[in-house]
Amino acid sequence: MTRILFVCTGNTCRSPMAEAILKSKKIPGIEVKSAGVYAMDGAPASSHVQKILEEESIEHVHQSSMLTKGLVDWASYIFTMTESHKRTVLSMFPNSEGKVFTLKEFAGEKINSDIHDPFGGSLETYRKTYIDISENIKKIIEKLMVSETFREEEDGGEKEI
Repeated sequence: MTRILFVCTGNTCRSPMAEAILKSKKIPGIEVKSAGVYAMDGAPASSHVQKILEEESIEHVHQSSMLTKGLVDWASYIFTMTESHKRTVLSMFPNSEGKVFTLKEFAGEKINSDIHDPFGGSLETYRKTYIDISENIKKIIEKLMVSETFREEEDGGEKEI
């Protein structure tokens, strides 16, 4: 089982969008959650996020969660929305080294590895962020599938993805 945790600041915009997008792919063997480094537990996703997910026919009920040791331990991979989030996660949980990446970094982006924060912006700003997240999730899915296939071959084909 591959467990993916998306992390942003308040867990009401970018990370819930990423969680919803990846969950909507319904990939066997992948579990997905999201959290925020400065989140208040129980807040809904922003209204713009809810609107965009509705437009994209992605069902997702969300309540924000603070990043905890339990979530960090649960995750196989932690994908942050910015370099700053990555540094914060590593500072809070030094044992997470090796499984924390920005989403864009893991997707192969070498120059700008931050996903723009749409908080407080227009619906169009949120749409641009949705597209950026969605495109990078496609890339990480490909990378994870290649990685899992390689591990499967090493294990004699017994591992499920």
